[in-house]
Amino acid sequence: MHKAKKQFGQNFLVDQTIIADIVRCIRPEADDNMVEIGPGLGALTRPLLQHLHTLHVVEIDRDIIARLKTDYPQDTIVIHEGDALKFDFATLAAPLRIVGNLPYNISSPLLFHFAAYAARITDMHFMLQNEVVERMVAAPSTPQYGRLSVMLQYRFEMEKLLDVPPQSFRPSPKVDSAIVRMIPLPADRIRVRNEALFAQVVAGAFGQRRKTLRNTLKSWLMEADFAELEISPQLRAENLGVAEFTRIANFVNERVVG
Repeated sequence: MHKAKKQFGQNFLVDQTIIADIVRCIRPEADDNMVEIGPGLGALTRPLLQHLHTLHVVEIDRDIIARLKTDYPQDTIVIHEGDALKFDFATLAAPLRIVGNLPYNISSPLLFHFAAYAARITDMHFMLQNEVVERMVAAPSTPQYGRLSVMLQYRFEMEKLLDVPPQSFRPSPKVDSAIVRMIPLPADRIRVRNEALFAQVVAGAFGQRRKTLRNTLKSWLMEADFAELEISPQLRAENLGVAEFTRIANFVNERVVG
């Protein structure tokens, strides 16, 4: 019996009804280039392999890697040993479909890591802490809306698909979980000209979320700039959609590059 390891944020999915629901959401096809992040004890691995010719898995736990090597025919599973945060997904054939029960302790860094490979990805289906999923899909002017919402929504269409209660896992986590679908936006829908600057503006705006944009964006915008952008400096970051943040970042970028 494999004991869940706290340092890897392991909680193993055991609810067969939920597992079947997740696989139905994913809709695996035989020739898909599918990658599973953190296969664990195979809750998703086994049912996915019933539909796929080959499944790539990324796993850091050496005990689980040893189990994967003995539990599955090695012509159907390709094991990539190591940390998903450091894995170069460009080494795999595109287009990729990525799935997994992501470790909740590193979920946000992982999501940003996947965003870097968006052009190579068809879709992603992840189990995450419900609170994180709610932030990912949140609309402006809601309590859940924040930096994570903006930084992911400018790259992906996202939809919450399923709620997953704590009792669906062993050991049971102290939080509710959810399944989210992420589909990369086509390149012509992404209007950001300088991604690093966009990220800085968004981080700055949400850095003190109770303060107005006049205060949080003063490093980038003067009073006259807000008028030109047709954005009220009295608003807070949570009141702006992705389009407004894009306009601000592109406006500042134009000034920098001349």
